[in-house]
Amino acid sequence: MNKKYERDNMQSPLNDRALSACLLKPSYLLAVLCGAALMLAIVRLPASSPQPPHHVYELRLYHVKEGKIDTLKARFGDHTDVIFKRHNMKSIGYWSPEDAPDSQNLFIYILEHPSRQEAEKNWASFQADPEWQKVKKESEANGPLVDHIDHYFMDPTSFSALK
Repeated sequence: MNKKYERDNMQSPLNDRALSACLLKPSYLLAVLCGAALMLAIVRLPASSPQPPHHVYELRLYHVKEGKIDTLKARFGDHTDVIFKRHNMKSIGYWSPEDAPDSQNLFIYILEHPSRQEAEKNWASFQADPEWQKVKKESEANGPLVDHIDHYFMDPTSFSALK
């Protein structure tokens, strides 16, 4: 047999690997493209159908006993708001009416909660907080500050800035 012919027709292991790689290139390419498409779809999935966090807002109106509004405001400013934060209760704002007589006996604020269930849990932990119990007792040494409280859980409308 002709040595040149044998040498030309023989495939070395290196040639086998190169041939296999050439034959598998389209399947490698297809696998890489499929993987990239899948990763892109997974990464973009939350962006295509976002689930906005649902928050509930709580409006609270404190009907304050005569002559106690300044003491109540001081309690909120010096203690209550800090304790709220510790119990995952986010203050949106505090208000006093401008016109009498409400300016002397009404205190209004709004809290944001992750959900109504969380609000109830947070209020329970707030009420049980030893610091809150001490502050409340000290501030009410001369009698209760609040006659009664009205409160409402609210959801923002679709056109609200607080969606």
